Amino acid sequence: MIKNYLKIAWRNLWKEKTFTILNVFGLSVAFGAAILLSIYSLFGLSYNKFHKNADNLYQVYHTSYTPKGPEPGISQPLPFAAALQDEVPGVEKITRYNGGGVLASIGENQVHLQSAFVDPEFFSLFTFPVIKGDQNPVSGKSEVAITEKAAKILFGKEEALGKSVNIFIDEQEVPFTVTSILKNVPEESNIRFDIALNFKSQSYHAYERNIGRWDNSNHEVYLQLAEGISTAQFEKSTRNFSKLHYKDEIENAKRDGAKASENGDFIQQRLLSVKDLNFVKVENGMAVPSRTYPYLILGIAFLILFIASVNFINMNIAKSSQRLREIGMRKTLGAGNAQLFFQFWGESLLIFLGALLLGLAISYILLEPFQTLFNTRASFGNVMSLRNISGFIAAIAFITFIAGGYPALLLSKLGTLKALKGKININGGNAVRNTLIVVQFSIAILLISGTLVLWNQLEFMRHKDLGFNKEQVLSFPLNGKKQDYRAMELLRNELQDKPEILSISAGNNILGMGKDRTTSTSVSGFEYKGRQVKTNILAVDYDYPETVGLEIINGRSFEKSRPSDTIAVVINEAMARELNEKQVLSAQLDLGDSIPYSVIGVVKDFNFQALDKEVGPLSIFLKPKWNMRYAFVKVAPQNLSGSYNEVKASWSKIEPNSEFLGSFLDENIDRTLQKERTMTTMITSGSIIAIILSCVGLFAISLLVVSQRRKEIGIRKVVGASVGKLTVMLTSDFLKLVGIAFLIATPVAWYFSKQWLENYPYRIELNIWIFLIAGIIAIGIAIFTISFRTIRAAIQNPVKSLRTE
Repeated sequence: MIKNYLKIAWRNLWKEKTFTILNVFGLSVAFGAAILLSIYSLFGLSYNKFHKNADNLYQVYHTSYTPKGPEPGISQPLPFAAALQDEVPGVEKITRYNGGGVLASIGENQVHLQSAFVDPEFFSLFTFPVIKGDQNPVSGKSEVAITEKAAKILFGKEEALGKSVNIFIDEQEVPFTVTSILKNVPEESNIRFDIALNFKSQSYHAYERNIGRWDNSNHEVYLQLAEGISTAQFEKSTRNFSKLHYKDEIENAKRDGAKASENGDFIQQRLLSVKDLNFVKVENGMAVPSRTYPYLILGIAFLILFIASVNFINMNIAKSSQRLREIGMRKTLGAGNAQLFFQFWGESLLIFLGALLLGLAISYILLEPFQTLFNTRASFGNVMSLRNISGFIAAIAFITFIAGGYPALLLSKLGTLKALKGKININGGNAVRNTLIVVQFSIAILLISGTLVLWNQLEFMRHKDLGFNKEQVLSFPLNGKKQDYRAMELLRNELQDKPEILSISAGNNILGMGKDRTTSTSVSGFEYKGRQVKTNILAVDYDYPETVGLEIINGRSFEKSRPSDTIAVVINEAMARELNEKQVLSAQLDLGDSIPYSVIGVVKDFNFQALDKEVGPLSIFLKPKWNMRYAFVKVAPQNLSGSYNEVKASWSKIEPNSEFLGSFLDENIDRTLQKERTMTTMITSGSIIAIILSCVGLFAISLLVVSQRRKEIGIRKVVGASVGKLTVMLTSDFLKLVGIAFLIATPVAWYFSKQWLENYPYRIELNIWIFLIAGIIAIGIAIFTISFRTIRAAIQNPVKSLRTE
């Protein structure tokens, strides 16, 4: 029996080749896109879940209640971890972590590696397996653990275990012994490193200088809670701990008029699950997990499948009138409803299975371009788990049963006499069809509107005046062995006679995100006239404001002719407002190192942090002998690529073994907008696929409608109807549906767009034109799709139409 069902199903599908091809095309494209989007989303949702104790691992952060409101922070002072474990019950294990980069060398082989300075307990909390060597990595101060990838980079095919590697710390090469080889860090990990070192092996300024100090924070702390201890219990039990160790900060907050929390706390220790590290959103000083983005991508995948399924349902319902006599004859010969249901559902199943296989093939072929386009490491291997596979099979089975079963159920329940007479409840069928078309185009218009809003916001941020020169300034990390100030001296000597080089400077922080993918912020609090003031800190070399194009609006910049400028400071407008001085150039800042810094100038506010943050207070100090970290070179606009090559060649002479990671500041800004760009591309792609699928369905329905109204068209032409009037008659019904979809989708798109834009302090203003353009695009595409068949039917010879049975 099953064999006969399959034979009949195949014959019917082959007989209706046009509709079969349209269905298979639509469904296979939908399956392919949905699979890729689901892989992307599930990969994002899987972050940090590979750790064995993931359910019980947390990052410690704190909420400080300040006069400006609650502010979160993850940096901790050096004694914090040990004190927390000793004084607060419920800590099973705890570790400090400081990530960054180190310069490693073996002879002349010199390479930058992503580093993690950690306590030995780190590897008992997190699952980073040791595959060779000491199972308790970095127990000694001179020991390092490296990943398989790093071992290959450093030692090639040689055995790395037991070998020595030099790490550049405090301006000198320090030898370390490789005692452990680790499995490569999984792609779905927020904590990433190539080399792990003992926490005590850090530079003097990072470790020894801060021993016993609670007033300087520079690392993160992670812990594992003991069994039976909840996060709420633990957070409550830290209240006395905070009052003891942060007594001065609390007194300052009270004095300055800060409003305490509902529990009366001015500083509260909190826990964030490591499973939520990838989804943090700050609300009211707390880290709140928000999985909106990956679920949005899953939602787009579902909507694409939904549109393709709607096409399938619509086409099958529309074609049902052509199979009425077949149904009547089968029922007359004894076929039951169940047999007819399985017959029609079998046809649907064949189409779905074929489309699914094609969709899997499409997703496999397009995986690599997809990874490149969306800058993701997601792959089939990342999400191949029993749970995900079971969910995928269940979802496909559900879609197949609903989309294929609904038309099959309608056809199988038809009465025998009605079927033989060729009668069917057309109005009911049309109502379902029209409703589904409205839903289809509502989704398409919603996605188009989202694309336009995202694109406009992205362009607004890309072209916003950031307060510095983006186009002409080249930046790169000072990643060699030479001391930074010495490297800068040599760089100036190399480039001093180049007419295309306008000025050179350095800073201890980057603007935007450089090719080394690092960003950092240094914040310092100090007393100013009886109140606590916080400011971002930037240490620079001479000519920094002039090189990056900062505008001095009051006072002056640093000058080489004034030696006293090394104890001077230039501040931004936000910091000037913070000081609240009528004569700000008379202010002096005492940052706790007993040296008063005189304010000599004020620069116009510029975006020195990401664009999703407002410009905060900033103090710029002249420290040419400090660790500058980044060079900045302003070049003439005439030949940017030539200037880039000149700087690269000069750096290669100074540090021949270091990789040149130069990029212009506008490129750095673009890197900080990677999430917005990915989201825009993702939703744009979803919109295009949704429109294509909607048009496939609309085209198929128009074919059937024109076929059913062929005699009516012929009669109207005979009595004098023009081609234009016939075309309007045939398209108006469909355009009304698209119009209704526009009215439904626009308020929804407006609401969600407004909610999303609230996340940005610098944003576009929504206007009706964005949504009108989305509606015009949808209507234009619908007219274009329908017109192929309607115009052809309208210009056809009426005699041919009237002869058609």
